[in-house]
Amino acid sequence: MTISTATVSTGISAGRRSLRLVTIAACLPYLSLELARIAGSHLGNPAGSPLPGHRVTSALANGLIVLMDAAVVVPAPLLTRPWGRRGPAWPPRVPMWLATGLLAPVMVASPLHLVLRGTGGGHDGPGDRPFLGDRVLAVVYGGFVVQGLALEALFAGYTRERRGHLWRGRVRELPAGGAAGVGRPAAVAAEPVALFPGAVRLIRACGAASPDGSGDRSPQRVHLLFLTAAVTGAWRLAFRRGRALPVSVPLVLAWTGSGAVACRGGWTLLGPWVSGDPPTAPTGLTYAGQMTVGLLEASVLARLVTFRTAKAPR
Repeated sequence: MTISTATVSTGISAGRRSLRLVTIAACLPYLSLELARIAGSHLGNPAGSPLPGHRVTSALANGLIVLMDAAVVVPAPLLTRPWGRRGPAWPPRVPMWLATGLLAPVMVASPLHLVLRGTGGGHDGPGDRPFLGDRVLAVVYGGFVVQGLALEALFAGYTRERRGHLWRGRVRELPAGGAAGVGRPAAVAAEPVALFPGAVRLIRACGAASPDGSGDRSPQRVHLLFLTAAVTGAWRLAFRRGRALPVSVPLVLAWTGSGAVACRGGWTLLGPWVSGDPPTAPTGLTYAGQMTVGLLEASVLARLVTFRTAKAPR
């Protein structure tokens, strides 16, 4: 059945249009900051910040950040505009997975950092150097948190309407073969790969300094949290563990965890190379391992979504 533009338009509530506007507006502080830096400004950099560097490499790195942050906004019109909602349901998934992966660690790390800093547990290493002034940091990362919440609210409504069957049922109702059987090799392969980055994050979270001398434990705890979520969620989906759980629980864990470890691992691995300061071997292996785990667990999700979509009533 063909859905007219008018029908789709009336289905988009004022609340969702407002969330779309909030999503776009929330990214403006950081985009403006990075564009200013590309132009040569050191706006927001406190004394001793590690951010100022070589002019060309700094501009390249900041340009990549601008593209990355702009890409996070892509799902907003796909989820709310008539032309986005008329098309197939799958196109928003990839940009939304990327957006979730980039924003979710910030949404967890920002309040955690503030709490630890308030209790004296934030920066506890001699190599720690603030890379943004406190006020700028609050505005920028506050914008990321708002952007993430607005996007997730839009995506939840979109998925509930167009692919609600993906979330329904209990883990025990997942097929023993089919998607679960195909997804198991990827889930199994991710386990040993996750051991190295997991061990590194755990050791540093317990107090060991990073190669750069940083002793800030909160990022390590956040990385470890999402790595655990990715492995746990995908394993439960592939092997039907926790049979009484709603499917939505391991699905959300695998979705958020795989996106976070893949995107943050890939970005943090690529960023230093762009800026001309490649990571040490252990750090590079850690981020490469995270990215590999995220992609493997995402493939488990892809198989499950494909299978449940094919089996859904028309």
